[in-house]
Amino acid sequence: MRIGKPMMLVAVGALGLGLAACDSKQENAAEDQADAVRASAEATADALEASADKKDPVTDGVDSKAENAQEDKAQAVRESGEAKADAMEDAADKKH
Repeated sequence: MRIGKPMMLVAVGALGLGLAACDSKQENAAEDQADAVRASAEATADALEASADKKDPVTDGVDSKAENAQEDKAQAVRESGEAKADAMEDAADKKH
């Protein structure tokens, strides 16, 4: 079977795109750090939410002000961690 020039160019082009998509070790390390930041923020937010639930043990469908404040804080931690991790990943992408 003989491969024509156009098919060979397509194969070489696809190989080149595949190699260009590979991350460097430094970029992978930075992305791993971003994942760690994200996981840490999630764990902190989960702990805050668990603590919030203890502030209002009554299951009447109405949360206390203290519980709502704690849940708001958990959400802010989660969003902040996500934003920081995204920024770290963006910076790693730009460096490499």
